[in-house]
Amino acid sequence: MRNPLSRHSNRVFNDSKWIIPFLASLLVSITLIFSAIFGFFKAPYDRYHHQLPFDIISFAKTEVSNGYFVESSLNKVLNTNSSSFEPPRLAYLISGTKGDSHRMMRTLQESLDWDWFINLSASDYPLVTQDDLLHVFSNLSRNLNFIEHMQITGWKLNQRARPIVVDPGLYLSKKSDIAWTTQRRSLPTSFKLFTGSAWVALTRTFAEYCIWGWDNFPRTILMYYTNFISSPEGYFHTVICNTNEFRSTAISHDLHYIAWDTPPKQHPISLSMKDFDKMVKSNAPFARKFHKNEPVLDKIDKELLGRTGRFAPGAWCIGSSEGGADPCSVRGDDSVFRPGP
Repeated sequence: MRNPLSRHSNRVFNDSKWIIPFLASLLVSITLIFSAIFGFFKAPYDRYHHQLPFDIISFAKTEVSNGYFVESSLNKVLNTNSSSFEPPRLAYLISGTKGDSHRMMRTLQESLDWDWFINLSASDYPLVTQDDLLHVFSNLSRNLNFIEHMQITGWKLNQRARPIVVDPGLYLSKKSDIAWTTQRRSLPTSFKLFTGSAWVALTRTFAEYCIWGWDNFPRTILMYYTNFISSPEGYFHTVICNTNEFRSTAISHDLHYIAWDTPPKQHPISLSMKDFDKMVKSNAPFARKFHKNEPVLDKIDKELLGRTGRFAPGAWCIGSSEGGADPCSVRGDDSVFRPGP
């Protein structure tokens, strides 16, 4: 008499539709194992072990070959006066989607005590000065996550969730179109799928949860989003909206001004001079996307950031501006920040 369990196992592994998800899951598992072995998943340092500096981290590649970090330290000072309130610390990631999760792990591994992790692209541009942004964030609860989100329902489930794709660009040196497979994934029954903007501002606590995954739920979602269409527009959204601990901390806003066609196309409209007033009225700290050397960028520099081919001035700029001199050519105490009018 045949063993029904054995017959069921053979049927599962002989069905070709399981091959791609199985191999993808195996690859992710092997990667996580080697990451643990070689020290990528070090436990985070105690963030209250020593005085907390303000760390600004940029992942834009520079000519320096020893890393991605560009840091400056701010002490516990708000505006120009001493204060017991700790200023917020922001970690910026400026890159594409490939390798973003590893760089997020790196910010945790370096034990830089940042409060929010903000991802930007090379097509983004600030609409407020750094001092203004810090002033606003200093008045917010440190447990808020800015992540635009909405549940995927109806026909969108079949269109976005079920297809299985392979992105050759992850393995090749140049961009390539995704390949669509004939297999279709099943829809989850234990969690709901969400989508939204790929541009987020995540708290350190939530980022740690996504990396360490103490209840294994973030890793389960990670494996589900393998070979998924536009996974950066769904992974964090699905994790946070299905987790009781963090669901109430999600603010459905991506901190960006973005203009779309009607109906929306795959990519947003490139912003220009005619969009300036709308950008200002949006009160968003960032906008996208811009073409290189777009004239409106000079207008933003002059009217919003108070700079012309220079650093955006802050409380640390103590030089004279007489005769058109750059006040930021003389660096003062960078432990203070001062918002504009």
